[in-house]
Amino acid sequence: MSAEASAWADVLVRRQVLHTVVLTPTGQWLVQDRPDGPVRVLRGPADVVALVATVQHHTRTMRPEIR
Repeated sequence: MSAEASAWADVLVRRQVLHTVVLTPTGQWLVQDRPDGPVRVLRGPADVVALVATVQHHTRTMRPEIR
């Protein structure tokens, strides 16, 4: 799951959804939304994937409905 989390982290940074995501040697992930924002600590890859799911849900629910 770590490879999946890493791939998703790259996508979120590349698409500028997040400012940075860094995997630490302890397996924790440091996440920052914007350069001057607080740094959040995620415990592991499952938390990164959960963050991605939240971002996807938010993105999908904020889109205007196409008729």
